[in-house]
Parts: sequence; C-alpha cells; structure tokens
Amino acid sequence: MFETVLRIIGPYVREPVVCRPHDPRSADVASRVSEAIRHHLPGITVEHIGSTSVPGCEGKGVVDLMIPVTPEQLEPVKSLLDALGFQKQVAPAGHEPWPESRPMRQGSLEHEGTRYNLHVHVIPADSPEVETQRRFRDRLRENPAHLEAYVARKRELLAQGITHSGDYSEAKGPVIEEILKGSR
Repeated sequence: MFETVLRIIGPYVREPVVCRPHDPRSADVASRVSEAIRHHLPGITVEHIGSTSVPGCEGKGVVDLMIPVTPEQLEPVKSLLDALGFQKQVAPAGHEPWPESRPMRQGSLEHEGTRYNLHVHVIPADSPEVETQRRFRDRLRENPAHLEAYVARKRELLAQGITHSGDYSEAKGPVIEEILKGSR
C-alpha cells in the first residue's frame, strides 16, 4: 500500500530515564514526522503531546505524537507507520505493550545532528484518552504551577532511584491526575 514511502525513521534506542531540559527543536521533529504522515494520509490528525510539547517542561526527551483514528483508519495508519520505519513497541520488563487496537510505535529521527526518540500513540478517536492527552498538555502549557509540580515529581522519582521507564510512568500517575482534576 505504501511501497513508495521514504523510510525516514530510524531504530528506537532505549535510554535511561533522566530529566533533561526542554529542547525547543522537539517541536520541529514533531512537525517533520507529522508532515510525513499527513503527506501519505492527508485526512489524518497528528498532534504533539507529552513533555516535549510543553515549552520549559523537563523530561526524557522522547517526542510523543498522538494520532486519533476511526476504526477504518487504524490499519492504514499502522501500515504507514511501518513503511516510514517505526517499530512495534517493546515494553520494558514487567509491563505489557499497548494492544494493537491502540498501538504505540517507536522510532527515532535525526535532526540537526541530534537523534530524537519518538513514540506515536494511535488512539481510537472516540476514546476519552484523546481528550485527556490534550487537556494534560494544555494545562501544563497554561499554568506554570502545574508545570512546576509535574517536573518536581519527575525529579523526585529519579532521586528515589525510579529509573525503569514503566515504573517511572506509573509513579507519575497521581500528579497527572491531580493536574487533570485541577486540584494543584
């Protein structure tokens, strides 16, 4: 279906969890990948989410993208991501990968001499997760206190020695819920 697609995505390289300063070039990386996807599937929405989508937010440096899909878009999107070079998720030990009905793909992209790891979350468009991802990103962008609390929690977890990416993600859950509820 996508035989003529230029494979722009390289291998995903698992790295230790750290709290890096925000890299504004992440937005350019997200834009490049989004444009490549929309070039082949023009009706698809691709959104930059996660820490790298929030100016000033420290994090692992992984560029997260979200593609909300209808049931008929799921297989073409997965095929295109494969053709671009994305790989199926390899979940950290002790954690299950996302199911193929809501897949996450991994890869990397070289940009201005730096390799950026990528996660592409393909989420059913009618799932509440789509709005949750948007709302969390937007709350961090709009409220410096939310951003400060989120980064403080990340630093705290790392100081406690929680560096396994699955455990780290789970341990951030309570502060994320508080920010989503607006209680911070």
